[in-house]
Amino acid sequence: MRKSTFLKLKLREAAFISRALLSTNHVVLAHIIPMRRCNLACGYCNEYDQSSKPVPLEVMQRRLDKLAELGTSVVTISGGEPMMHPELDQIVRHIRSHGMIAGLISNGYYFTPDRIKRLNDAGLEYLQISIDNVNPDEVSRKSLRVLDKKLRYLAEHADFHININSVIGGGIKQPEDALTVAKRAVELGFSTTVGVIHNGDGTLKPLTENEKQIFHAVKKLGNKDHARLNWFQDSIAEGKPYEWRCRSGSRYLYICEEGLVHWCSQQRGYPGTPLEEYTMEDFKREYKTEKWCAPTCTIQCVHQVGILDNWRDPQMTPVQIRREQKQKERVGQVLRAE
Repeated sequence: MRKSTFLKLKLREAAFISRALLSTNHVVLAHIIPMRRCNLACGYCNEYDQSSKPVPLEVMQRRLDKLAELGTSVVTISGGEPMMHPELDQIVRHIRSHGMIAGLISNGYYFTPDRIKRLNDAGLEYLQISIDNVNPDEVSRKSLRVLDKKLRYLAEHADFHININSVIGGGIKQPEDALTVAKRAVELGFSTTVGVIHNGDGTLKPLTENEKQIFHAVKKLGNKDHARLNWFQDSIAEGKPYEWRCRSGSRYLYICEEGLVHWCSQQRGYPGTPLEEYTMEDFKREYKTEKWCAPTCTIQCVHQVGILDNWRDPQMTPVQIRREQKQKERVGQVLRAE
């Protein structure tokens, strides 16, 4: 990453964080899915299929226009495997045309020097690749041995920030591999994070003692950029709930390939509202709603967004919100009668 690009990105980061601290009335981060299909079939993953078609470019552009209307600061393209979308570059360009920061989550298989340069030209600013092990096995083929050549291409050609996420838990046979992956990421000049693989609903799966030791060793390597924001994981690693205020459905949005808004990738189905119909009333309701799954949630990006508002605006249960709404309606009826 060129120094000039790095400095510009840091200024943009500072601007969106400052804006998020000053106002709660806009989306901070949206994950959007242009394609559910994936070239891999990782044993722990519930976010892919092997048959769906890419979302048409014009549909993606309309969804991005709506996210811009909601004041979104950062849009991360995810999947499935988004690099399989034939018009990914145009999607990135459309994000940037609205002044939003453009990110991408990929399994890394499709990176070549030419493909990286095209993403540079499109304006991509962030890339995250999760690497599960050193050698492929029946659980995952997202392996350092397979992807190291791709990482070297990225180190040489990419003009965007790169984070390598290693993982612990979820049936990964050699937890020590996470430390090997993290060390290689640092060698190549990338930032590194470590994720705890979640259960099917995105909640906590406690680590063994050996996994905990490796987890903390990897965290020590990741003390830069957004890697610093993952202190919630200390509780997760110990199998303890973490008290925080999840702002999914408001400050964080997950938009599936069908264009529906969900809390996150692991809580698909609610609210399930089409993005084109999503209003600030929906936003405010979800901002105030206490999420049942929050104490044992392992999803890094949602936690990182939550940090911005964790100190303010206590949340209520859905029952309390409905009670408050009924009280407002009764007051309104009284005022209209007078």
